[in-house]
Amino acid sequence: MEQLSPILQALLATCFTWALTAAGAAGVFLTRQVSQKLLDLMLGFAAGVMIAASYWSLLAPAIELSAEIGGAPPWMPAAAGFLLGGVFLRVVDRLLPHLHLDMPEQAAEGLRTTWRRSVLLVLAITLHNFPEGLAVGVAFGAIHAGYPSASLGAAIALAVGIGLQNLPEGLAVSMPLRREGLSRWRSFMYGQLSGAVEPIAGVLGASAVFLARPLLPYALAFAAGAMIYVVIEELIPESQSGGHSDIATVGSLLGFVIMMVLDVALS
Repeated sequence: MEQLSPILQALLATCFTWALTAAGAAGVFLTRQVSQKLLDLMLGFAAGVMIAASYWSLLAPAIELSAEIGGAPPWMPAAAGFLLGGVFLRVVDRLLPHLHLDMPEQAAEGLRTTWRRSVLLVLAITLHNFPEGLAVGVAFGAIHAGYPSASLGAAIALAVGIGLQNLPEGLAVSMPLRREGLSRWRSFMYGQLSGAVEPIAGVLGASAVFLARPLLPYALAFAAGAMIYVVIEELIPESQSGGHSDIATVGSLLGFVIMMVLDVALS
């Protein structure tokens, strides 16, 4: 894999994360119902993975790279990129029509539209997946930018961690659609489709840092800010709203530890 271009590496890695989204969505073929406890646990797990990935795989390398480049305080690119990532997701959140799980259709966010409820649910998870794909792409692009603090192991760890938390996200889309009366096949197709944005975002992220090396610390922090926005705005509230907050919190801790171990062990 080391001989491949960073853009192709990012594409393969994000196709892997998309495939795990599809694997999670395939759970709809096995059962029509998943307990709320399990869904809350999985959403909490996804939040924990994303929090850990934001620091170990993105923010910490951004600060190290800034120190290597010089010319500005090491914290400045990380702080600026992080805030820009959050602002970007806020703008997209305001504009993109989407609907969170278990919410009435009148609670849809973004621009008003006549799109069907199923489409709005898929777009909500797609919004989650864009910064994840971007993060993986930036991580692979960083390797070929020539900075010693970037490594293939760390990029692979990030892709594995994101893939693991995509399993519950795929299931969290397909199951509500099945409960609303869609066929198993359509529920699966909508569920896996929510991960299709990740290869696109991954290629964009890898291309940006490969072509413009000085952007790398900002790009890493940008992806971190976008992911933390998703965690605080959506994943944690959704995991806590089902009445099983303790289970969701345990899931977050497990996700955080697993992502931390993956990053440290493979870096």
